[in-house]
Amino acid sequence: MKKEPQKATIIEQEIVKNSAMLLLRIDPEISYFKGHFDNYPILAGVVQIDWALYYAKELLGADTVFAGMEVIKFQQPILPNTEVLLTLRWEKEKQKLYFSYSSGENSNHASGRIKLEPSL
Repeated sequence: MKKEPQKATIIEQEIVKNSAMLLLRIDPEISYFKGHFDNYPILAGVVQIDWALYYAKELLGADTVFAGMEVIKFQQPILPNTEVLLTLRWEKEKQKLYFSYSSGENSNHASGRIKLEPSL
């Protein structure tokens, strides 16, 4: 049985100190599209937040746990077969993760600030 991908395909990535930029292809086979919505599949906001946290831990060393959201905006849906730029900035001293998903020149999909706490 073929395992379905749970993350987008990373096309390019750039990591500088406490920031990362990932160009992602949102593959239509991602299981998160199933049931969200049958005739118009979109990538759920909770998945976008999960991916931001995952990549912050993997690429920026944010060894933390979720402690809440301070500012979150979902502006345009992310559809299958879309290429999006995920931008992350980890401010360790403030325990805050800033993220945004965008595509094209003026297409902002989501952005926000997540409060994190050090893991024990």
